[in-house]
Amino acid sequence: MNTKKLTLSALLIAIGTLLGSIVVIPVGIANCYPIQHTINILSAVLVGPVYAVMNAFLISLLRNMLGTGTLLAFPGSLIGALFAGLLYKKFHNEIYAIFGEIIGTGMIGALLAFPIAKFVMGNEAVAFAFIIPFSVSTIGGGIIAYFLLISLRQYIRR
Repeated sequence: MNTKKLTLSALLIAIGTLLGSIVVIPVGIANCYPIQHTINILSAVLVGPVYAVMNAFLISLLRNMLGTGTLLAFPGSLIGALFAGLLYKKFHNEIYAIFGEIIGTGMIGALLAFPIAKFVMGNEAVAFAFIIPFSVSTIGGGIIAYFLLISLRQYIRR
């Protein structure tokens, strides 16, 4: 295991867990957490796809255990982190990581949230009801991540 990646992951998980419960934007039937998306993109770029998915899982788990998140965080954050990490790994461009997060969370994760909302949480939302709030949250997180990555660019080794 890479000590540098583990340490950075721990820091990103702590930031995502703490700020994720503070920066909340209610959009429709879902609570949007742009910080989770920011952390997913930063994780994808800084530590790679495997760590990004693990970070997303742990942030979602911790937020649920603390009562500050919902089960809907799992499908979106995991798939968004995976797509962001894989696209960044392939193209070595931060914009691709942001698009990976938007597609993974905003579209695919939103659709996968429907069965969780319906069968686990008892919410009668339609399948496409999550796309707009997830996408709004993801785009906001992508914008934050973009500006952070620009400021960190000199420290990122490819």
